[in-house]
Amino acid sequence: MKRSLTAAAVLAAAATAIATPGAATAVPEVAPELLAAMQRDLGMTADAALERLAAEADAAGAEQRLAAALPDAFGGAWFDASRNVLVVGVTDAARADAVRADGAVPQVVRHSARELDAVVDRLDAAKAPAGVTGWYVDVQRNTVTITTATGTAKAAEAFAARAGVADTTTVVESAEAPRPLYDVRGGDAYYPGNSRCSIGFSVQGGFVTAGHCGRVGTSTSGYNRVAQGTVRGSSFPGDDMGWVQVNSSWTPTGVVNRYNGGTVSVSGSSEAPVGASVCRSGSTTGWRCGTIQAKNQTVRYSQGAVYGLTRTSACAEGGDSGGSWLSGNQAQGVTSGGSGNCSWGGTTYFQPVNEILNRYGLRLITS
Repeated sequence: MKRSLTAAAVLAAAATAIATPGAATAVPEVAPELLAAMQRDLGMTADAALERLAAEADAAGAEQRLAAALPDAFGGAWFDASRNVLVVGVTDAARADAVRADGAVPQVVRHSARELDAVVDRLDAAKAPAGVTGWYVDVQRNTVTITTATGTAKAAEAFAARAGVADTTTVVESAEAPRPLYDVRGGDAYYPGNSRCSIGFSVQGGFVTAGHCGRVGTSTSGYNRVAQGTVRGSSFPGDDMGWVQVNSSWTPTGVVNRYNGGTVSVSGSSEAPVGASVCRSGSTTGWRCGTIQAKNQTVRYSQGAVYGLTRTSACAEGGDSGGSWLSGNQAQGVTSGGSGNCSWGGTTYFQPVNEILNRYGLRLITS
């Protein structure tokens, strides 16, 4: 019968390998989704994936033991997936037998791991020129590789020379331009222009929010003030709905910030009935709950009337606008406005989310 593996079992196997030199590790069980992902992304069969996981658990233990046993001669280690073995660099050929005794394959190298880590420290302390995108210890080549934009290799080489590490570095030109990646989560703050609102729900390509937060074409930044996207749809008054298309630094996710260190998964957008409990997330007052009191409410704001809102007993304050409303794990809407505050209570209205999705032809991201 096929073994259905757990990640915890793999970790336990790795711990056994660390404690037992030369002992083969039999990985007992791995979660089916892990096997499926390895087959999909690494082009492996299930049996090959199981064999590799067992070999990697052995390798993890051997690397830690040999790094401790050969502190000055240890030149780093890497897993050779073509042979399912650990290759260990040693600066002293006389220490190769110790590597073999632990089931690994030795390779004599020039620089120790400590030397290469020190090179990284030197580069970290130096001022890199424009175009240099990063550097890392490349154990397989026994060097520190500096990556730099196409056409800037000479500047990168000069940078290494100024840091005094030219003989232990290799410059590689690359068209890659690394950037931070951020998650789009319901309830998180975002900034349309100079104001602050809250994200409603992730959709394919961006997120929905309140229309009064920004007109079409308004640029937005995220909770961290990093450029985020552009308002592509906005309607207010009449409705209070909008959506923002995010740039490639932001990834829409099917979760809502619960403001307790965790998130709530969004599973769909089935509309809850009057009387049902409902909770909202917003960047000013966090996670607040109440009940649905009425639907199809017309609200007359100073800017004009908004029709078809849902009335609730949950509180909200400025900056919560656009934030998520959930009943259980079902998306309900985005905060429009209300009266009162979260010190003594009040009434808050939301724009139903299904109307926004239908208006703009958007697809809700679910977990």
